[in-house]
Amino acid sequence: MRVTYHGHACFEIEHNGYRLLIDPFITGNPLAKVKPENLKPDYILLTHGHNDHVGDTVEIAKASGATVIAPHELSVWLGWQGLNTHGMGTGGTFSFEFGSVKLINALHGSGLVLDEKKEIIYMGPASGFVLTLGDKTIYHAGDTALYSDMKLIGMQKPIDLAMLPIGGNFTMDPDDALIAAEWVGAKQVIPMHYNTFPAIQQDGEAFVKKLEQKGIKGAALKAGESLEL
Repeated sequence: MRVTYHGHACFEIEHNGYRLLIDPFITGNPLAKVKPENLKPDYILLTHGHNDHVGDTVEIAKASGATVIAPHELSVWLGWQGLNTHGMGTGGTFSFEFGSVKLINALHGSGLVLDEKKEIIYMGPASGFVLTLGDKTIYHAGDTALYSDMKLIGMQKPIDLAMLPIGGNFTMDPDDALIAAEWVGAKQVIPMHYNTFPAIQQDGEAFVKKLEQKGIKGAALKAGESLEL
């Protein structure tokens, strides 16, 4: 299994011939090295409806035919845009051909901001995902604050890889993300949602060193870099 980071909260996972794309914010993402037209996912997973997570979903899904997995309200809106969607509710689990997806709570907002109309469209609850892919379990936390129910995630099944936000301001900062890594029992962590904008500047390598001091593997991937799981 290969996990590739495309900057911000966007990851591409290749597993058993399937390509999963999470939160494809490419256009307008100064860290991204890939172009939307070069991404050909089978499935797109969206954690919530903010512009920097929905990103290029509509364009990529229309070009690739990908099914979009998202919180229910967001999936309905994307269906109205002509996409194939599968909506889920918080706490729900569904088995797909590539593996299973569980929608996890995230403490954060979720709305698509239409600046030209001065309008915000509510997109349902903010979420994270627990993915069971073969014998591996991956937790993408989405944009979230630290919350104590994260302990339940690690109690249910071991987390082989966690993608945790560290940017602060809009999400957890590195100190809270360290606690989250321990609470979910992550064997390995990739920091995300940092250094994209001035308000979320952080040192990913310093965060990884603190993880390793706690006995947790870490990888501060640069956009375009991958790891094998």
